[in-house]
Amino acid sequence: MNIIFDIDGTLWDTTSWVAKAWQKAADEKVPGSGLITGEILKGQFGKPMDVIARNLFPHVTDPDELDSIMDICCIYESDILESLTEENVDSIVFDGVRDTLKELSEKHSLYIVSNCQIGYIELFMRKTGTTDLFRDHLCFGQTLTDKGTTILTLMERNGMRKEDTVYVGDTLGDLESTRKAGLPFIFAAYGFGESIDPDYTVNEFRELISLPIL
Repeated sequence: MNIIFDIDGTLWDTTSWVAKAWQKAADEKVPGSGLITGEILKGQFGKPMDVIARNLFPHVTDPDELDSIMDICCIYESDILESLTEENVDSIVFDGVRDTLKELSEKHSLYIVSNCQIGYIELFMRKTGTTDLFRDHLCFGQTLTDKGTTILTLMERNGMRKEDTVYVGDTLGDLESTRKAGLPFIFAAYGFGESIDPDYTVNEFRELISLPIL
């Protein structure tokens, strides 16, 4: 079986750290734009970066200016996440992720598709020591398409069949993207969002091991 994972709210939760980085960027680029918190970002993560930008900075109407703001946000985000210690990383990775991914990789092919910027998936794998467990990954920053299309692009370039592939995510947007790609959806109920009518639900990451579809 091919298992494609979302990252934020499914594998780890960086929102408190990212909020600090994005707040710094916002204070520099758009003073007075308001407070950015981890809770606010939990409601935004999973959406394409351009949508997040418009939601966080609705008074900025120039697309080029929005792109510039998000570029700074991503630079500061990368800097703060790169600086995380092993203890910091352990505190934001969901319980059982590393061991479960390792066990799953022994029988299944693992992939990641996220609506994130270029470099974020690689940073996750590097900081968690899971790079060797994934066969491929793709993000919005590479495709500039919606997540459903990005999933299909990843599948096409890896010769993956729909009947042998599932997606694991934590939001309604993930479910809708998975449906667009024509795949079964596994809902990570411990994550950021709510899902309507998933095919399967796990309340802890390690429960993936015992799902009948896997």
